[in-house]
Amino acid sequence: MPKAILSVHDKTGLVEFARGLAGLGWELLASGGTARLLRENGLTVTEVAEYTGSPEVLGGRVKTLHPAVHAGLLARATDADAADLKANGWDYIDLVAVNLYPFEATIAKPDVTLADAIENIDIGGVTLIRAAAKNHERVTLICDPADYPAVLGALKNGAIPAELRAKLALKGFQHTAHYDAAIAGYLSNGAYEALELYPVQKLRYGENPHQSADLLAYHPGGGPLGGRVLQGKEVSYNNLLDLDAAWRAAVSFERPNITIVKHLSPCGIASADQLAEAFTAALASDPVSAYGGVIAANRAVDGAAAAEMAKLFVECIAAPGFEPAALEIFAKKKNLRLVEMPDLKIEPQFELRSINCGVLRQAVDFGDPAGGEWKVASKRAPTPGELKALHFAWKACQYVKSNAIVFAVGEATVGIGGGQPNRVDCVRIAAQRAGERSKGAVMASDAFFPFPDSVEIAAQAGITAIVHPGGSIRDAEAIAAADAAGMAMLFTGVRHFRH
Repeated sequence: MPKAILSVHDKTGLVEFARGLAGLGWELLASGGTARLLRENGLTVTEVAEYTGSPEVLGGRVKTLHPAVHAGLLARATDADAADLKANGWDYIDLVAVNLYPFEATIAKPDVTLADAIENIDIGGVTLIRAAAKNHERVTLICDPADYPAVLGALKNGAIPAELRAKLALKGFQHTAHYDAAIAGYLSNGAYEALELYPVQKLRYGENPHQSADLLAYHPGGGPLGGRVLQGKEVSYNNLLDLDAAWRAAVSFERPNITIVKHLSPCGIASADQLAEAFTAALASDPVSAYGGVIAANRAVDGAAAAEMAKLFVECIAAPGFEPAALEIFAKKKNLRLVEMPDLKIEPQFELRSINCGVLRQAVDFGDPAGGEWKVASKRAPTPGELKALHFAWKACQYVKSNAIVFAVGEATVGIGGGQPNRVDCVRIAAQRAGERSKGAVMASDAFFPFPDSVEIAAQAGITAIVHPGGSIRDAEAIAAADAAGMAMLFTGVRHFRH
């Protein structure tokens, strides 16, 4: 009769699983709490303490740590190992269902003590996992209740395939690695960091065809940007970078928003009552650059918006959903990649960037910190219309590569200049993109003006109001240039570089 040992903290699905094993003729061994639950549900079970002849000790710290258990798990299907077991009065154990004390949930509590954390470091469970996983040629490990149905199904079909045992063993080693990393991180007070990544797909190539590339996720089973591809060609390395940039911008706006990105640079950003209106306004910002770019929407794409988007050649569209009418329209564009996002969250709330021999980590820039206050620096205060446009331009500016300049009218960009090593050139680029639309527009700058020349060029283009962090030793010169042109100028006190 095959034997299974059950020792779980999370008892989800356990009774049904154990009942299935018993129905197939398995003998059940279980540790104290697990055994009680099974008996309460009418199942015959032998307690580990009875099986080993050694009681649980140290308040439950030692339950399954016994040679009768671990020799039964680690024994190979050889005459020599079988003889060793028999000489000691032990037997083979063929399956382990185990999960661990909730260490991460414990340390996440605001009032957790070191003693609480220590008591939630699992020892016996980790040892069961490693023993079963090491000997997966013979033993089946289940450390995730979600795998109970697959194992029972395989047993009902005759046997558990070697491929499934190997897959479950790998899952066990991944689980204990994650568990130990959490413990080490907590006890080291940040002196130890572990980065866990899970392969999503092998990409055709990186930024260029001669560069290999992979997509990795922070969680197993993740998709591109955490979403799923509904149609189109396989997303590329560059598609993913552009989609990420567009998505981060779009979801930062509360009203329906469209952001169009090309080569990591926004071409147009606009908000409106309807997505179709927002798309038309965003496209008008720079229709030449938008060709071949990507689009992100912070609302489900409806038929009206899809009809407008379909007129433009783009590589990808990301949105929290696509209505049936939109899917029908996009289905005619077979290569167009549609990525459906699960929600509007940006996760994780930190960013990693690779540098030579190291990694940089920083918190995500979610905009101005709470409690900040804009100050009017010029003689003239902005009109209500200018102030509304300035708030939009300021937010849009945060998603443009530094040096970043945004011209906006209402809730739409009309000219974007960024990525240049000097700010005055970015003002010229934004003015060139905007053309006549710059007359009466407002301007946002992600950092202060080191000289008044940027303000003077903006005035020549017809800009009426400017927002920037302030803080330059030459602020007075920039303010004087604004006053001379009759412009309003506001300081935010917050910088938003994006390198």
